[in-house]
Amino acid sequence: MIAFSVKEWSAWAPGLVDHDAWRAWAAAPWLPTGDETPALAEVPPMQRRRIERLGRMAIQTAFWCQRAEENGMPLIFASRHGDVSRSMELLEALATEQPPSPTTFGLSVHNAIAALYSILRRQRGNYLALAGGMATVETACVEAASLLADGAEDVMLVVYDAPLPAIYTDFADEPDAGFAWCWRIGQADAALPTLRLAWGSDRPAEQAGNPALPHGLDVLRFLLAGDAGLQWRCDDVTWQWRRDA
Repeated sequence: MIAFSVKEWSAWAPGLVDHDAWRAWAAAPWLPTGDETPALAEVPPMQRRRIERLGRMAIQTAFWCQRAEENGMPLIFASRHGDVSRSMELLEALATEQPPSPTTFGLSVHNAIAALYSILRRQRGNYLALAGGMATVETACVEAASLLADGAEDVMLVVYDAPLPAIYTDFADEPDAGFAWCWRIGQADAALPTLRLAWGSDRPAEQAGNPALPHGLDVLRFLLAGDAGLQWRCDDVTWQWRRDA
């Protein structure tokens, strides 16, 4: 089991920008839809134009959660699918015997968004990008807890995803939504919202969360709604979230 406190948070999805809107959403959640894109005013226009919508969502929440003067805090960027739309552009170019774009290739790799953010903020600390299927959030939290145990004061976790291209519709196993959220995570502190995460194969899933949401967004709902717990099963592993009273 791991435990940590969420010191700060931010989130962005179409129609959901500020904390009040997100808290109201958590009380009566719905699946965010729409093509809106964050303004990302913190980034100069010449650099901003290289960043696709998924990257803008992730980087926007990271800017909101990290103070301008900070440098060196470990960063974790976690996305189940990453920027799969760029990958599709490359595959379509290859299928039609067109030369794939080097820029598209460079920005399609899973750590590209994390790298762009580190460049924009001139970060010199540790950052990584990961994917763990439907357990991507939990995998990222285990990584964050490991960094805290290794001596990091805080860790910034950014979770983000976008709707899959239409060609993947038959393979989708959870609702599609474009969203990003960021948690600034520290050691468990009784004065702050503290979460505990346990896992194993011998715990039956008592509740499945909100099936109308992708799991990554449902975990954010759990934090904001103040629920006592969230349990669900994935690949023969039951993940059990609990909140300290």
